[in-house]
Amino acid sequence: MGSFFTVEILHKFLKFGVVGFSGVIVDFGFTFLFRNILKINQYVANAIGFTIAATSNYFLNRVWTFESNNPKVLIEFSEFFLISLIGLGINSLILWLLVSKFKMKFYFAKVFAIAITTLWNFVANVLFTFN
Repeated sequence: MGSFFTVEILHKFLKFGVVGFSGVIVDFGFTFLFRNILKINQYVANAIGFTIAATSNYFLNRVWTFESNNPKVLIEFSEFFLISLIGLGINSLILWLLVSKFKMKFYFAKVFAIAITTLWNFVANVLFTFN
């Protein structure tokens, strides 16, 4: 496992973080657009925002972070999206546990949830999607 932590992996992780941050902006922006301006149900708007952000994150990570040349784009995207959905589940579970069971403030708990989910998403994508 020691060979997993290299300068190259750290560099990819930092790029992955930048892409992830852009995804948060895309997610919140589209969720706001659909929920507050177009008056679509908030959970539907959230799903739309998540889907658009995950899609943009995939393409940015494919091209910039991992420099993938895999011709099987649909399979690669499906793996990335599945990992993102699992990450969303992990994030939601951690957030719920920290807020409801440990009585943490929502946004403080969200920081922990995002950190853990980011690690999951990165490692899973390194090992499976972009391997």
